[in-house]
Amino acid sequence: MPDISLTIVVVLCLASLAAGWIDAVVGGGGLLLLPAMLLGLPGGTPAAYALGTNKAVAIVGTTGAAVTYARKAPVDVRLAVRIGLAALAGSTAGAFVAAGLSTDVLKPVVMVVLLGVGTFVMLRPAFGTAPSAEPVSARRVLAAIGLAGLGIGFYDGLIGPGTGTFLVLALTALLHFDLVTASATAKIVNCCTNAGALATFAWKGTVYWQLAALMAVFNLVGGTVGAHTALKKGSGFVRVVLLTVVFALVANLAYQQWIA
Repeated sequence: MPDISLTIVVVLCLASLAAGWIDAVVGGGGLLLLPAMLLGLPGGTPAAYALGTNKAVAIVGTTGAAVTYARKAPVDVRLAVRIGLAALAGSTAGAFVAAGLSTDVLKPVVMVVLLGVGTFVMLRPAFGTAPSAEPVSARRVLAAIGLAGLGIGFYDGLIGPGTGTFLVLALTALLHFDLVTASATAKIVNCCTNAGALATFAWKGTVYWQLAALMAVFNLVGGTVGAHTALKKGSGFVRVVLLTVVFALVANLAYQQWIA
């Protein structure tokens, strides 16, 4: 465990708690947790340790949320795992491409897409409020595996921020899920991508396991409470959180691109 003060440990645990809640409701918990890790670890700590420890924390909260959703929400676990395996392959490919590509070129494109998505959700109040009564066609399932799995998985490996939010939006649009079911499915997909990333960081030895174990307890509580909150309050509540996270993500990317 790195040499950090008790105050910083407490702050990181509280950030982990909040990030777990946000991630369980609509994705995007990494917007809070990863910057907290980067700021909280001692100066000069390689970024890989923040990334690796972050994944070790996040996978616990994500798994807790996924289990909670799977017990109480109408989730097609087999479909979610199929999309998750595709996302795992996509994120691996994205990580390889990221090694030789400046992501600064892509950030403005992502911002434009997010602004478009946020505007669409605002102008379509009924988006994701109720599942479609029509059965999902095989073509839409394949599109979900390709876009939500390979495509967003690739983005996760290439850039990363907002992957869970993109998954929720894609699953809602492609499979006609309500936002609660989309969030539940996204958690299972996230478990697959997080497991692959964590295995890589663990193999490289860039995980502070003691710190991760402590923060993971708080992330698990946040993730479980977040899943219960989304199930209790429904898609209307998730929609509000979704819009908040989308515009926070845009602001975060804009800050990284033009100010930081």
